[in-house]
Amino acid sequence: MKYLVFALVFLLTTLVYSQEITANQLLDNAIKYHDPNNNWNTFEGEFTVVMTTPNSSERTSKISINLPKEYFSVTAKRDSVTTTYTINKGICEMWYNGKLLDSIQAKEKNLSCDRAQLYKNYYTYLYGLPMKLKDPGTNLIDTVDKKTFKGKDYLVLKVTYDEDVGSDVWYFYFNPNTYAMEIYQFFKTDENGKEKPDSGEYILLTEEAIVNGIKMPRIRAWYYNKDDKYLGTDTVVDK
Repeated sequence: MKYLVFALVFLLTTLVYSQEITANQLLDNAIKYHDPNNNWNTFEGEFTVVMTTPNSSERTSKISINLPKEYFSVTAKRDSVTTTYTINKGICEMWYNGKLLDSIQAKEKNLSCDRAQLYKNYYTYLYGLPMKLKDPGTNLIDTVDKKTFKGKDYLVLKVTYDEDVGSDVWYFYFNPNTYAMEIYQFFKTDENGKEKPDSGEYILLTEEAIVNGIKMPRIRAWYYNKDDKYLGTDTVVDK
């Protein structure tokens, strides 16, 4: 009898562990969902994002990314002002209401190549997820967590970054059935690298926009972790 019990315990344990998923397996499954044809590394496309925030007018940004040619451009329009930043093989240019600016004029308009690089990193990172989690300097924590967020269950990846990449700690929430990415969340860290629980934001992802075969979040709604205060929404539109 004791051998039968041992065999049943062993079988059940084996079944439980066989159903566990590693961090790399979860990431690979998520990438297969969002980028089934492996288009990201050769991505060349354009999309338009409308940002809405409380007590501010809309900002419409047309983003162009060509990874093989090392080209990035964003043209943003808010009210009567239109600004354009481009980075072409490391060369930065800036326009204000259609006029190309030199460095002095750009400074007068509060534009800079540092900001151009910031926009490039921001848009290629967020709209390149989860594929960007394969980038050098990205550290996946081995354990996949199972969490419930706002009443829904998720498989969660925890990610840290090398010091020269970033100091925030990120969490990525995936649908356990489809592996679609539905939430991401980040926290700031203190001088000892410990998470500050009242810092950072979480971003709810709903609907999808297909851009060059990649399933990107159509709607991203931003909230503070601390008090769930709503910050704004980015929406990919057909323009």
